[in-house]
Amino acid sequence: MSTMQAIVISEFGGPEVLKYRTVAKPLPEQHQALIRVKAFGLNHAELHMRRGEWDEWNPISGLECVGIIEACPSGEFSVGSKVAGVMGGIGRDRPGGYGEFVNVPVSNIVSLETRLPWEQLAALPEVYCTAWSCLFTVLNLQQDETLLIRGATSTIGQAALNLAVNVGAKVTATTRQEARFDLLREMGAEDVKFEQQDLGRQFETIGSPP
Repeated sequence: MSTMQAIVISEFGGPEVLKYRTVAKPLPEQHQALIRVKAFGLNHAELHMRRGEWDEWNPISGLECVGIIEACPSGEFSVGSKVAGVMGGIGRDRPGGYGEFVNVPVSNIVSLETRLPWEQLAALPEVYCTAWSCLFTVLNLQQDETLLIRGATSTIGQAALNLAVNVGAKVTATTRQEARFDLLREMGAEDVKFEQQDLGRQFETIGSPP
């Protein structure tokens, strides 16, 4: 039996319960791909899994990873391809990305062409999936529609801004720091406003008669 190294939840608790272990190396089935993990992101959900606060969890956590295709029995991805894999049960009802290798359904894998280092690339898959789901699954955002993104300089805010601008939406973005106004405009926001508790007051004059 082939083995690999993984970071395993040995019991529920704080970060100290994460232990290095030698475990069985997974074997991919049809419509799965085995990824050699180069880096993985850390997500707040994994904190709750580690503490035993979610119904779904796996001893090998990790909802996302980036790496190289090691094997793909059904041929959807070529061996050696650079990819990102996200969720599809990984880290919840199947072992996740906190190991040297992970099996991911091919429907949850994306090929990548980038020169970003692995450790930076690993921070992107889950945040973009979350932003995409909010914009297009929940809101069904369309071209020329108007969108307000609050806290747009956060990681998920920037991902949402990129995706919204890409689809042709008209975005107003907010931030607490005036120094970041130009950044958000450069990213494609048509308007930028200060983030504050009474944000609606900044819009009170819109549509008012002169």
